[in-house]
Amino acid sequence: MNQFYIEINCDLGEGLGNEKELMPFISSCNIACGGHAGDKETMRTVARLASKKGVKVGAHPSYPDRKNFGRITLAISDKELVQSLRSQMADFMSILNEEHIPLHHIKAHGALYNDVAKDQYLAKIFLKAIGKRKDSIFLYVPFDSVIEKEALRQGFQIKREAFGDRNYNADLSLVSRKLSNALIQIPKKVLEQILGIVREEQVKTVTGHKVAIKADTYCIHGDTPSALKILRYLSDKLGKEHIAIKY
Repeated sequence: MNQFYIEINCDLGEGLGNEKELMPFISSCNIACGGHAGDKETMRTVARLASKKGVKVGAHPSYPDRKNFGRITLAISDKELVQSLRSQMADFMSILNEEHIPLHHIKAHGALYNDVAKDQYLAKIFLKAIGKRKDSIFLYVPFDSVIEKEALRQGFQIKREAFGDRNYNADLSLVSRKLSNALIQIPKKVLEQILGIVREEQVKTVTGHKVAIKADTYCIHGDTPSALKILRYLSDKLGKEHIAIKY
């Protein structure tokens, strides 16, 4: 059987305080930059921990909407969005520079992540806000999304991302968190989803059909209630499936 290599990322610094437990099982982390969660203290704490554990550090900017945890589309002007994203990145980068920690990637959070995946105008606004770092970082994007295509057109380096702990609709959008089947919390089911994407380059959607998808990195959300259980299970089982996690 062929040997496969994957990366696992996790959204951290969002107030749960579980970073120390999750770090040993992940390749990279996406640290909240204050838009939806986090502050300078949490950014520094999580970045230091990641650096100590050899976990690549990424920024996780969002709509400036702490009230809704960045999970609803925010009706703000282009200027306000760009200013907020640049402010979030500036705060995060000031800490990384002080700690001498390199920025590996940027990944939009929540509703912003979903919106730039399908809205070309908004994708361009997002890329404009982070464009100064184009040559030095990876951008985590959904497979075959609007932002993937626009980012490649503009010369960004990308990593295509898939979700191990989220169910997919037929159009590869994520099932709304408002629905009871949004999350996959059973570790065996998460493994099955990842295996399908790695081996077959397909994911089974909630309609029961398989849809083509490719991924370089797989996300397990830090605030998924069974996140630690899932990550421990993957760490134990993936090697037996001839899949190695790249740390």
